[in-house]
Amino acid sequence: MNVASIDIGSNTVILLIAEINRLNKTFIPLLNVHRMPRVSKGLIPGSPIRSEKISLLKSVLSEYKILIDEYRVEKVIAKATNAFRIASNSREIIDEIKNEFNIEVQVITGDEEAYYSFLGATSAVNHKNEFLIIDIGGGSTEIITGSKKILNFRKSYQIGAVSATEKFFEGDPPKLEQVKLLNYHLSKIFNEIEGINIKNNFPIAIAGTPTTLSCIKLGLLDFDEKIIELSELTLTDLNEISYKLSLMTSDKIKVKWEKIMRGREDIILAGSLILLNILKILKLDKVYTSTKGIRYGAIVKYLIEER
Repeated sequence: MNVASIDIGSNTVILLIAEINRLNKTFIPLLNVHRMPRVSKGLIPGSPIRSEKISLLKSVLSEYKILIDEYRVEKVIAKATNAFRIASNSREIIDEIKNEFNIEVQVITGDEEAYYSFLGATSAVNHKNEFLIIDIGGGSTEIITGSKKILNFRKSYQIGAVSATEKFFEGDPPKLEQVKLLNYHLSKIFNEIEGINIKNNFPIAIAGTPTTLSCIKLGLLDFDEKIIELSELTLTDLNEISYKLSLMTSDKIKVKWEKIMRGREDIILAGSLILLNILKILKLDKVYTSTKGIRYGAIVKYLIEER
């Protein structure tokens, strides 16, 4: 049986099609597709998602619906995150998606997003100790600790690569004062995690920011999930890459890393600073990156609940 899982994020909309095995509760990924309509562009809590962004989202879902039909998918799971949590017109968009594509979209809470991120990131990792998962999205960042049996800490923070860029950066590249102000703001937001016990936790960073940073570190010109999966990003790597990015315009970043940026060139600096600040506060010298996130976690949850 084939299942489709769609993650409708603030920046990226991702489709995973997988073949599931009901007996042993496992699945094999068949297809992963990423598109970046950036539905959260210019979005603040209580404002509507822009009409042109709704059109872009529908265009992506139309493409995905064709693939879903081609793979004879029997079950579609769709989760929407921060942009749909804060937008005033989420309900109308969800109703339109249901009517036009017969896809039921569920808007998940920040805690639920953290849970799905944890399930996805740990789905293919055999590790006896506990995990630390850092999910840097477009509109929010989730931090989760725990084992596959129980979570000790999970929280969603209202800042992501897109929202941080739009709130703090004006120039291209941003001025040094703007970078310093964002760093100060991040240190305040994430200050509460300083006392979290993660001594033996296996640290994994997921979503587009850390995987793109891994591509830069590894010198990749094309996005290769097999090479990126569980590759290592050190604090030194993040310091060096963030500094390099802070001196470049988004156009120069796009030209240098066009295929791996895939529309992320203007937000990658803010995303890298979020990850850098979290590692500093937690006193971590490295983190492992993963391409697996909410879309994987949604299938894991489906298999757990299916009878």
